[in-house]
Amino acid sequence: MSTPLRVASYTYEHTEALFDGRVPIEGAEAVFETAPLVSDIFRRTVEGRYDVAEYGLTYFLRTFDLDESPFLALPVFPNRNFRHSSVFVNTAAGIEKPQDLAGRTIGEFAMFGHDPGVWIKGIFSDEFGLTPDRSRWVVGGTDHPVPAFDWVPQPVPDGIDVRHAADGATLGAMLESGEIDALISVDVPQALLGGSKRIARLFPDYERVERDYYRRTGIFPAMHVVAVPRKLAERDDLMAAVYRAFHQAKEMAQQKYRDGARKQHMGVVTPWFSRHFEENRALLGEDWWPYGLAANRTMLDTFLRYHYEQGLSKHLLTSEDIIVPALLDT
Repeated sequence: MSTPLRVASYTYEHTEALFDGRVPIEGAEAVFETAPLVSDIFRRTVEGRYDVAEYGLTYFLRTFDLDESPFLALPVFPNRNFRHSSVFVNTAAGIEKPQDLAGRTIGEFAMFGHDPGVWIKGIFSDEFGLTPDRSRWVVGGTDHPVPAFDWVPQPVPDGIDVRHAADGATLGAMLESGEIDALISVDVPQALLGGSKRIARLFPDYERVERDYYRRTGIFPAMHVVAVPRKLAERDDLMAAVYRAFHQAKEMAQQKYRDGARKQHMGVVTPWFSRHFEENRALLGEDWWPYGLAANRTMLDTFLRYHYEQGLSKHLLTSEDIIVPALLDT
């Protein structure tokens, strides 16, 4: 008898085959749901609407400080991105390197310690000695006001100055006006996209910086995992089936690009895409978006360390603490 499953994920190209039915979940009768904003999926996950759901790493980890943490994770990482490109500065603030952010006011999207923020703060601490307590923080929306997320724990360590942006204010406008000096955001400020000269990236040549970061560390930062309730996580066969389905859907998306290389990706509208694909393949390998714990342990344990060091976890967790037991050998 098939197990009914309510599954939620953003509609990425590497989840399309799940949504359109090309890849089924063996032994399950799965119904898939998405949302315009991925944070809506996170909130509904907290509300218990799903059996399997994409979940931001920091949102997921914050539940481990509750009396009973409700979720474990599959080693499936549907959203990942290099994060040096997520730091923006006011061009009049005189900020040219990460160390210049000491003593400055920095905006952060949504909350203190959103996933890109955890990554880049950790990198800044490791590589430049810049810890979060050396700056002031304002949280809010980049181009649209975002109220405080009252459905997720919001720990702020002692000694760190954090406030929420005023009602109706946006961090993008505050950065352009100079009210804040810098911004860490998953969203590129609209003013920058519109050609404003008052906002720039901290790392103008961010692709070179991020490629160098990968060469040195082997880390392709993940933002999200796929979470399941702990009771469901006890069903080893079902967890293996869910993992296989996500993996197969992702592999189908990657294979499309491998096959497209033969025809110089004529189906892609981006000029010189094949050259870019060759560069990525040479650096990241044949499986450039890996699932499974073995290929992601260093990345995941690094994020867990950052989360703890930034005061967002009470205890230093390991991969074994958070991954579904049946999938630890993936």
